[in-house]
Amino acid sequence: MALHVAIDVRHWKDFGFGTYIRNLVMALAKSGAAHQFTLIALDTDKAELADLPANFKIVFYNKLDTKTLEHIAFPMFLRGLGADLVHIPLNRIPTLMPKPYVVTVHDLSSLFFTDRDSLRENIRSYFFRRGLLRADRVIAVSGSTRRDVCNLLSIPANKVRRIYNAIDPSFHNTRLDAEQTKVTMERYQVDYPYLLYAGAIRPQKNIARLVEAFAVLRGDLETHRVYKNLRLIIIGDELTKYPAVRRAVMQTRVDKVVRFLGFVPLEALRAFYSNAEAFVFPSLYEGFGLPPLEAMACGTPVIASGVSSLPEVLGDAAMIVNPENVFDIARGIREVILEPEFRRQLVHRGYERLKTFSWDTTAEQVLQVYEEAAKKR
Repeated sequence: MALHVAIDVRHWKDFGFGTYIRNLVMALAKSGAAHQFTLIALDTDKAELADLPANFKIVFYNKLDTKTLEHIAFPMFLRGLGADLVHIPLNRIPTLMPKPYVVTVHDLSSLFFTDRDSLRENIRSYFFRRGLLRADRVIAVSGSTRRDVCNLLSIPANKVRRIYNAIDPSFHNTRLDAEQTKVTMERYQVDYPYLLYAGAIRPQKNIARLVEAFAVLRGDLETHRVYKNLRLIIIGDELTKYPAVRRAVMQTRVDKVVRFLGFVPLEALRAFYSNAEAFVFPSLYEGFGLPPLEAMACGTPVIASGVSSLPEVLGDAAMIVNPENVFDIARGIREVILEPEFRRQLVHRGYERLKTFSWDTTAEQVLQVYEEAAKKR
């Protein structure tokens, strides 16, 4: 049975959610599914949505989903589309959503890392849980996230499906040639070996401990022929927003060897991944964890936390460390950068691990969820 599915793609250009939305839409378009799709977009994304197949229609809705009034206005707009099913691809569910609908949950960090005594946060959590309970299907991006959704929010397990993400296809087979990497490194004035972190710098990302572990490692390697000049490069949010990270940098006296670059273009990010001695991801909580997989696709060994979804997603393709122990993080980095054979093994396992995740498979499973949810209509 052909369905009419509406998908909210207003976060098309976002750093995290946008990766999911863009690649899911492109994989659905490639799938040849007979359904009709209406994409609800911002008009600023018109050019990027222009080449989709004939069964994809674009409608523009330029209001933000962060406004309180949108809990009423957006559902009214959706009702006017006459869709059989609506997909909300992130953790923001309007209160008056028309049924049936599907929600993708990327993580529950808002429950773990916010002020639980805040009335505003408790109200937000209440309506989020209510939105998931009303949903006809919930997509969780990992088994870990699925367990959190079921156990912490008491969402019935029979309505929650685990469907993995995948990395953006631009990262596949993109080990940059030496000249491309050289140009990028010269542009950013990088002429030293470095460890890399890329992603947000929110509290759960554990960047303060990463800085402390790097300070320990620098002390261990101060006489090493190559790594006495080792640096740490952090690509992500602006440092000024995070006083705990600033304090860690100053207290460990590594301010001259830690660089914060903010966000960089995709081509530059690929070059930084490819040229790094190792990628370090000591996160305390992840719903899935795309950056370590992106690093693996660029041929870079990964050190990552052994918590939440990361062991499930990374398997044996990463050096797993205790994210709450600065010395264990330092140990993991030391073993990876100083043992060439172990590095080669991790790089090889990383390429193999990437084969586990495919947007084609994701789209196929999402289409099955659409058909299940539409039966509720």
